[in-house]
Amino acid sequence: MRRRLATAAGALLAIGASLLAAPSPAQAETRAAPGFHVTDGRLLDANGEDFVLRGVNHAHTWYPTRTPQALKDIKALGANSVRVVLATGDRWARTEAADVAAIVTECKRNRLVCVLEAHDTTGYGEQAGAVSLARAVDYWLSVKNVLQGQEKYVVVNLGNEPYGNSGYGTWTSDTQNAIARMRDAGFDHTLMVDAPNWGQDWTFTMRDNAGKVFAADPDRNTVFSIHMYGVFDTAAEVNDYLNRFTSQRLPIVVGEFGNDHSDGNPDEDAIMAAAQQLGIGYLGWSWSGNGGGVEYLDMATAFDASRLSTWGRRIFDGPDGIRQTAREASVFASGPDDGSAGGSCAVTYRLSDWGNWFNADVTIRNTGTTTVKGWQLGFAFPGDQRLNQAWNARATQQGSQVRASSESWTETIPAGGTVTFGFNGSSTGPNGVPTSFALNGTDCTRS
Repeated sequence: MRRRLATAAGALLAIGASLLAAPSPAQAETRAAPGFHVTDGRLLDANGEDFVLRGVNHAHTWYPTRTPQALKDIKALGANSVRVVLATGDRWARTEAADVAAIVTECKRNRLVCVLEAHDTTGYGEQAGAVSLARAVDYWLSVKNVLQGQEKYVVVNLGNEPYGNSGYGTWTSDTQNAIARMRDAGFDHTLMVDAPNWGQDWTFTMRDNAGKVFAADPDRNTVFSIHMYGVFDTAAEVNDYLNRFTSQRLPIVVGEFGNDHSDGNPDEDAIMAAAQQLGIGYLGWSWSGNGGGVEYLDMATAFDASRLSTWGRRIFDGPDGIRQTAREASVFASGPDDGSAGGSCAVTYRLSDWGNWFNADVTIRNTGTTTVKGWQLGFAFPGDQRLNQAWNARATQQGSQVRASSESWTETIPAGGTVTFGFNGSSTGPNGVPTSFALNGTDCTRS
C-alpha cells in the first residue's frame, strides 16, 4: 500500500490487521437520539428509516457567496446530502455561528442532509498551520447554540483529515477524547470522524481501532469516514477496506473520493459499485473551485451546473451514481421545520439621508413560532453606497451585497420579538432602501 502524499482537499489548500471486536449498537445500551442515529451498523434518520448519504462536497469556506446557488444545483442533480467545508478561524477565516445557521437553513430549504466539517485540522502533524482535533472541538462548542435542535438534519464531521503521515499514532485517543467532549457538552448529533494519513488510512490506524472508538462513544452514534484517492486504485483494495467495517457492523462512509488524483488514479467505479452493493454512503470531492493542480476534480466548471465536467457527469449520471441511487431523507417528507415558510421574518429599514452620507436603522422581527438563535441578514444596496461602521451587528460588504451578523448580545430573536442594529455609510449618488432582505437564507417581508 503506497503512502498518501496529499488528498484533493489538501491540494485545494494550496489554492493487515482485523478490526478489534466491539459491542454492536444492538448490544449496547445507548441514550435515545433525537435525530440521526446508528443502529446495528446502519445510519438511520429521526424516523428510524435507513439513510444512505449520496452527495458531494462544497468548499463554503473559500466560496461563501456561492453556497446558496451551489446547494440548489446539487439538489437539482439528485443529491440527498452535501458535505460543507467550514473553518475554525485558525488557518482560514472563521465560519461564524450565524453563517453556520444560514448554511443549515439552506440545506433544509433544499432538502439536503447537511454534513458540516471543520477543515483546519487537515494534515495535522505534517501540514504547517493545521490544528488538533481538540481545537476543532473548541470550535464546535462555540457554535453549539445554532446546531442544537438540528439533529434531524445535521451530521457533525469533527475534523477533516486530522493527521497527515506524521503523529497519527495518537489518532485513536485523540478521537475518543474529542467525542467525549462533544457528548459532555450536550451534542446529540451523529458524529463523523475522518481517518488519518490525509484521510486515506494507509496505516490502517482507523480501520484497526474503529471498534474502540465506537465503543467509547456513550451514544454509540459515531460514523467513520474514509477518503479514497490514490491509495484505493483497485477494486480489491476498495472492497477489502469497506468490508472490514460492514462485517463488524461498524458504520462507514466514503467522505471524499475522485476520479483521478496526483497521488494515483482511484478506482471510482469500484468505489461507487461497492458503496451501492454494501448500502453505504459516499460524498464526492467536489462541486467546484479546486486548485493546486487538481482542478479536474471540479464537477461543475466555474460553479456552472450546466457545464458539468467528465467527473461531474460520472458521479451524477453514471452507473451507481447519485441520480440513480440517492433517496431523500424521510424527515423531509412533510417539509423541513426550518421556519422557512414565507412570513417568518419582517424587516424595517429606516434611512436618514444627508446627501453623500447616511444612517440606517434596521429592525428584524421574528414572525415565526420558534426562537432564532444566531442570525445573518443579507441585502443589497440599491445604489453606490459604501458601508462604514455598524453597531449591534457585524457587517461586511462585497460589491453591493451586505451581510450583517449578530453580536453575542443581539443573537437571540424570540418568537414575536425584535432586534435592532444600525450602520452608517457614504454614497456618491442618491440613497435608497434595499428592496429585499433574507434572514439566515429565508426571504423576509418588508414592514
